[in-house]
Amino acid sequence: MINERSKAKELIIIAGPTATGKSDLAVALAKETGGEVISADSVQVYRGLDIGSAKLTPEEMQGVPHHLIDVLDPEEPFNITLFQKMAKDAIESIRSRGHVPILCGGTGFYIQSVLYDIEFSEEKDGDAYRKSLEKLAADGRADELYDQLRAIDPASCEKIHPNNIKRVIRALEYYRETGRPISEHNEEQRARTAAYDAVFFVLSDERRALYERIDRRVDRMIDAGLVEEVRRLKDAGVPRHCTSMQGLGYKEIYAYLEGECSLDEAITAIKSGSRHFAKRQLTWFHREPDALWFDRSLYADPSREILNEMLKLLQKDC
Repeated sequence: MINERSKAKELIIIAGPTATGKSDLAVALAKETGGEVISADSVQVYRGLDIGSAKLTPEEMQGVPHHLIDVLDPEEPFNITLFQKMAKDAIESIRSRGHVPILCGGTGFYIQSVLYDIEFSEEKDGDAYRKSLEKLAADGRADELYDQLRAIDPASCEKIHPNNIKRVIRALEYYRETGRPISEHNEEQRARTAAYDAVFFVLSDERRALYERIDRRVDRMIDAGLVEEVRRLKDAGVPRHCTSMQGLGYKEIYAYLEGECSLDEAITAIKSGSRHFAKRQLTWFHREPDALWFDRSLYADPSREILNEMLKLLQKDC
């Protein structure tokens, strides 16, 4: 157990690409520091989306309190603004108990929104506009949305992939609401100083090993019943367009259940999408100037050795 002075540290962050062992390490670190874990994940917030989101089981949580997991029904919307509010509330609640908040996840924008307390514009009458954009995407005309974004905000097109429909739509919404490109807003927000006294840990791995572990994890998800999980959600009436069904693994299996592809094609798409996502995650976290990186490939026993190094750094930082 590290000493009580470490509890003055307001926030510990464990980030990194998918399949690097963040969740297990967060549990181990929480047990050593008297911490509680806050999930920075856009899918784990949903009840019933367990296998595809790699949600820890109660046994794997080992009695460590976890926040922002199983708090929404699959039909409910979830966005960065809601996440930020919920995460900040959780941090304050954890701190009020004298415990250490540990923000854990691979969604860089979510983590950044909390660490730098990024301001988001208030949505006005955007529902109808958003739905019109979502309908275009659903009708197979996502390329038209990207062309619109390129015309008003080419800088954003350098950072937003055409297939990231949610971010493309958000950028178009922001321009409509404010008359400004969202890229300008993001640059201003990145210049903000951290709102918390935080230690920012990032896990990584040698690229080939990471991709192999991603593939194995997808295979384990299929073996564990991912298809059945998505089928239950579909049969329960969860629409395909819901935010919950846009997560990696869910949208591909939903497409398979709709007869649009074979199961093998869906699995291949999940693996490919996960590898591309991991690459984007690494790029995002490399922008964080104060991150402390841990490359799993450099350790004989990564889980134990990285935990010990983190504890030493936290002791030193007190």
